[in-house]
Amino acid sequence: MTGRWLSRGALLAFLAAQIGDGLLTYAGISQFGTGVEANPLVAWYVHTFGPEAALASTKTFAVACVIPLWWRGMHKTIAVLAGLYLWAAVLPWAHLLWR
Repeated sequence: MTGRWLSRGALLAFLAAQIGDGLLTYAGISQFGTGVEANPLVAWYVHTFGPEAALASTKTFAVACVIPLWWRGMHKTIAVLAGLYLWAAVLPWAHLLWR
């Protein structure tokens, strides 16, 4: 039972990190322009397709890449990825937007 909660928790943490990153990226791009996006691939997608389509597709792709890991029981890996997104994406955006 505990393993099931931990596996779901890791997946939910990753999903929350993706949603948070997407929303904060949208807010940052809306406020500062596309040049503020550090990932050149995402910046190109935003410039080419617009922020809504670009962020929806990149976040959907990230989740699609993690689902097979979850099916294979790689919950610790997913938890680490969630932490990395929190540390490298969500917190920097939050700092930039609310300083």
